[in-house]
Amino acid sequence: MPQYKALIVDDEPLARNIIKAYLKKWPEISIAAECSNGFEAIKAIKEHQPTMLFLDIQMPKVTGLELMEVIDEPLHVIFTTAYDQYALKAFELNAVDYLLKPFNEKRFNDAVEKLMQKLNSGITSNQKQISNLQNSTEENLERIVVKKGNKLEVIPLDKLLYIEAQDDYVMLYTDNNHFLKAKTMKYFEDHLPNELFVRIHRSYIVNTEKIKHLEPYSKDNHLAIINDEIKLKVSRTGYKKLKELLDF
Repeated sequence: MPQYKALIVDDEPLARNIIKAYLKKWPEISIAAECSNGFEAIKAIKEHQPTMLFLDIQMPKVTGLELMEVIDEPLHVIFTTAYDQYALKAFELNAVDYLLKPFNEKRFNDAVEKLMQKLNSGITSNQKQISNLQNSTEENLERIVVKKGNKLEVIPLDKLLYIEAQDDYVMLYTDNNHFLKAKTMKYFEDHLPNELFVRIHRSYIVNTEKIKHLEPYSKDNHLAIINDEIKLKVSRTGYKKLKELLDF
């Protein structure tokens, strides 16, 4: 009988205990670890290389959806949550199933059976596609979760200086660090609050509160001065956007 490793991620001990109890009926699944938050989960995924993830969505510090964005490993995920409004997003993330708390053992077994059918038929997770998911129905971002090595970091928007295009990725810059993320400029242009962040050039989105001043660069272009080291090109369109937003 094949053996599969599971990781349980939920900030509520009772919820973790229920899943552990239900999994006792599945001898082919061993519990590699249980985690109370996304920071523990990212380390446990690296250490244990689980096959499947039972993942809560609404957790402090980092939500389950934010965690999914930075996981590189191919995992089969069953979401467990008390909130039904994330169901569509979960299935767009290729979730095997979405269990709405409180769920009974039969409902849990149905989800695991679905997962086992995928595994036994050789269907692999398309987890690699998740980070590139573009969802125009998302609300504005309030923070950005990134991975640096085996650690998660949360960037509050007021700490973000600017974003630079890097082919299919972007580089996020703060005062003392930078982070590569597998998202597009268009994604951030659509999901950052437009009263604060402006795309000033095809290569840059800037936090307007971090601009010290603008200075001419060429006939049709300007530079946005963040500090002595950071000077970003501003296109004619970008300059027009800044002028309208900042009213100068």
